[in-house]
Amino acid sequence: MIKLVGRLWRGAVPLTEAFWFYAVGYGLLLNLATSMLFMAVLVKNGSPALLVASFLLPIPYNFLIVVAVWRSAGRYAGPKQWAELARVACVIWMILLTAA
Repeated sequence: MIKLVGRLWRGAVPLTEAFWFYAVGYGLLLNLATSMLFMAVLVKNGSPALLVASFLLPIPYNFLIVVAVWRSAGRYAGPKQWAELARVACVIWMILLTAA
């Protein structure tokens, strides 16, 4: 796990894998799960600290994945427009997932 995080951070994971698997796939699952947790805490009148914690929980992962996609795009050997589109899409996707 630590090794994977290091590879993601360095951009050593292929762009297609970093974008589709880690940003879109896992990003969606993690953010949906934490949104459901947030809503459950809200409905149950949980403490404000727990509300804040459940909202902030996915942010480190989202940040890691934006960095991973950004750096993987820099190493992408294919057409540059795909690398740039992946960068822009990942940033927008993570902002939307975090804010939702």
